[in-house]
This record gives sequence, structure tokens and C-alpha cells, in this order.
Amino acid sequence: MNPDQPILFLVEDAFWAALAALGFALLFNVPRRLLIACIVCGALGHAVRQMLVTQAGIALEIASFMGALVIGILGYLMASRLRAPAIIFQVAASIPLIPGAFAYRAMLNLIRLPNAESAAGSVVLGDAAFFLIRTGLILAAIAAGIAFPTLLFQRRTPVHD
Repeated sequence: MNPDQPILFLVEDAFWAALAALGFALLFNVPRRLLIACIVCGALGHAVRQMLVTQAGIALEIASFMGALVIGILGYLMASRLRAPAIIFQVAASIPLIPGAFAYRAMLNLIRLPNAESAAGSVVLGDAAFFLIRTGLILAAIAAGIAFPTLLFQRRTPVHD
């Protein structure tokens, strides 16, 4: 992917995110009639995140929240239109947002820690902590982005005495 051509970059990124969302939707046995909606939610949510990171220079944690927020809102819109639970669309679409590379680097540095010399050990531990914290913040942002539309759209009506 070439970030110098933003439109092509976003289209290619959305394609791969849509493919990942489709794969997880199939893995979770989503009904066939709902697969296109899962693909659209995954592609748009990931494209929003990538656009915010590459074009606007926003931090990955905030961009992940915004992408998950788009997925959460689209999930509710698709749910009401297709008469299905919103969580079907939201879970499959949010999986491409998960920061696997950061989690991998964190675990790799933790594995290297026992073999590191004392001076290098603090660097390896610092790197592991950095990647663990960043992974946790991104995962929390994804969870909050998906949960926020639930708080907005699933209001309980007050009980009158």
C-alpha cells in the first residue's frame, strides 16, 4: 500500500478490512443475508481509522475509537434495517481494528526479557511495556467505540408508578 495516493490507499485498505470482516463473519456463522452488511461495516470502520491516521495525523488510539464508533453506529443502522441484532455486525467488523502487530511486539519483547543482559533488559522491558500499554489503549478505544452507540440507542423507558 502506498500512502502517497490516499484514495487508492484507502480503497485497498478497505478491501482487505472487508475481506477480514467477511472471514470472521463466516467463522461466526453469520447468516448469508447479513454478510454484505458485515463487509460494509468492517470496510468503512477501518477506512475511517486509516484516513484519520494517515491523512489527519490523529493518534491510532483515537482513530481506532472513531472507527469503532462508525462500526457501532452502522451496526445499529443495519440491525434496524435488516432485523437482526446489532452485535452480529459490530463484532465481525471490529476484528480488523484489533492491533495484532502491537500485541505481537509486546509478547516478543517479554519472551526476550530473560535472555537480555541487565542493561539491555531495561530497554526490552520498556519496549514490552510500551507495546502492552498501547495495545490495551487501542482495545479499550475499540470497546468504547462499539459500546457508545449502545448507550445512545438502547435507552430504557422509565417506569412510572
